[in-house]
Amino acid sequence: MCGRYAVTLPPEAMREAFAYREQPNFPPRYNIAPTQPVPVVRLDEGRRQFILMRWGFIPGWVKDPKDYPLVINVRSESASEKPSFRAALARRRCLMPADGFYEWHRLGEGRQQENRPYLFRKPDRGFFALAALWETWHSPDGSEIDTVAIVTGPANGQIAAIHHRSPVVVPPEAFDAWLDPAAEPATLQGLMRPPPDDFFEMLRLGAGVNKVANDGPEVQEPFDPASEPASAPKPAMRSRRGGPDDAQGSLF
Repeated sequence: MCGRYAVTLPPEAMREAFAYREQPNFPPRYNIAPTQPVPVVRLDEGRRQFILMRWGFIPGWVKDPKDYPLVINVRSESASEKPSFRAALARRRCLMPADGFYEWHRLGEGRQQENRPYLFRKPDRGFFALAALWETWHSPDGSEIDTVAIVTGPANGQIAAIHHRSPVVVPPEAFDAWLDPAAEPATLQGLMRPPPDDFFEMLRLGAGVNKVANDGPEVQEPFDPASEPASAPKPAMRSRRGGPDDAQGSLF
């Protein structure tokens, strides 16, 4: 699940990385959330095009978006089988530029549950491309909304420690293949795989990123243990043999 991400590098760097013809003025965003306009690179008349789309996929057959769930991620394993995404996977694939995304590590249960945010980014802090699908929704009044969702797959070894799903990352040498509307299904399946384990570095963050309203560089500051409120020590649980219970709960 990828529910927040970041685009913090300047527009010139994005244009250089993705080689589209426009020169947009997309300001740095440190905490992009669903339903917001997001930068997308797609193929238009054989050339890469920069365009803003609503993050939240709406299939063309939907009559009222209020009656359709918010879809921000599409599972790579089943996209070709689902009526909602089948046509988009075949003909409307795109790239979502990013230079970081966030995942939350859930610990504990019930009221004791704690969600720890983590930032995943390239070690060189550069751009990478999230695989995505887009669709234009036509409203009854004639207006149109371009919508998009990120393609996800099983997490690699590093990300799996935090979350069992990961965005699919398209390497630069495969941009053309992913964007090509005539690409064979076998080619697409070969691209929808987890990134290498060393592709990202992982950084634990403070709680600032939890609030969508917080959208400055401070949300990417590393976690400071001194910022945690002091809590009373919990008594050690004993196993039947009398030693401390070191069993750990499974994630998800």
